[in-house]
Amino acid sequence: MKSLTMLSTAIFALACTANAQSVNDPAPSKFYLKAAGGYFFSVSQGQFPDVGQFPPRDIRQQADPVTGATTIISQKVLTGSYGAGGRGGLTFGWNINKYMALEGTFNYFHSQKNLMTKNITTVKGTSQVAASVESHGYVNSIDFAPSLVLSPGLEKVNPYVRFGVVVPLWGNLNIETDATRNSPGPSGSIAQTTIHRKEKIHPNPTIGFQGALGVVFPVAPKLGIFVEAEYRNVPVKGKDKEVTAYDEKTNVVNPTTGQVIATTSRGLDDLSVAEKKTKYVTTLDQNSNTPTGTQGSQTMYKDNNAPANDLKSYINIGGLGVNAGIKWRF
Repeated sequence: MKSLTMLSTAIFALACTANAQSVNDPAPSKFYLKAAGGYFFSVSQGQFPDVGQFPPRDIRQQADPVTGATTIISQKVLTGSYGAGGRGGLTFGWNINKYMALEGTFNYFHSQKNLMTKNITTVKGTSQVAASVESHGYVNSIDFAPSLVLSPGLEKVNPYVRFGVVVPLWGNLNIETDATRNSPGPSGSIAQTTIHRKEKIHPNPTIGFQGALGVVFPVAPKLGIFVEAEYRNVPVKGKDKEVTAYDEKTNVVNPTTGQVIATTSRGLDDLSVAEKKTKYVTTLDQNSNTPTGTQGSQTMYKDNNAPANDLKSYINIGGLGVNAGIKWRF
């Protein structure tokens, strides 16, 4: 708290000094425009949210074909952040005076893909895969970042510090899952199932913080280039989830000849409301719409005609990155 007070006092003093000096040293132009691109690295790593019934873990297990028992061979927790990725932004700025400016930046961000869950089951004593699940997630978002910029107002190489907030305007966590499963079919056949699934997690409104340290290099009377290091902290929690694509196909195969005996499939329109939509809550209780079992390949819920309930998940789309771009003064 003492450090925060000292920092606030220093900023206030600098602002007052800059205002006093601005009478004799007016800014050469009031308005400017900046365009920038950059890459960010994740610094606030945490455990990923569950993907349906699958936890954020890399699990290897074996299944006994005689007893049906499954034994876990190894597992590890999957961690990371959605703050790593590419960012592009357009900034509108206004010089209060030679030493202070206000900026408003619209940013588009696309994160790198993260492994969220992986589960491989092999037949005991062999390397034959009986079932597998693998999910990857990535974030697309647009935000607005208002900030205050302070600088010494130098004519040539001009360093500056910038700090403010981040207000997400739009964005989704996109998850893609691929799964396979081999199971006994009728009359000694094998049922081979493949599933491809896409889903989007929509966020609750939130606010984050950002700060940067950079320098501007003039290249023409009204044109400059700038380079800056920026830090962002933007925690986001899920509001609801929707399955946007679903393709499930099961081939019943003769294990001797490899001939396909029968084929069944399920698409997005075949999913129940509970399978397709999820509403996140802070607590699950006996009144929550949770799974009760399976019927064939369909997951059954207490109410199949209402959105399912699951625990809220949290991610962070902030990070530490480097931006570079051009600055045009009007």
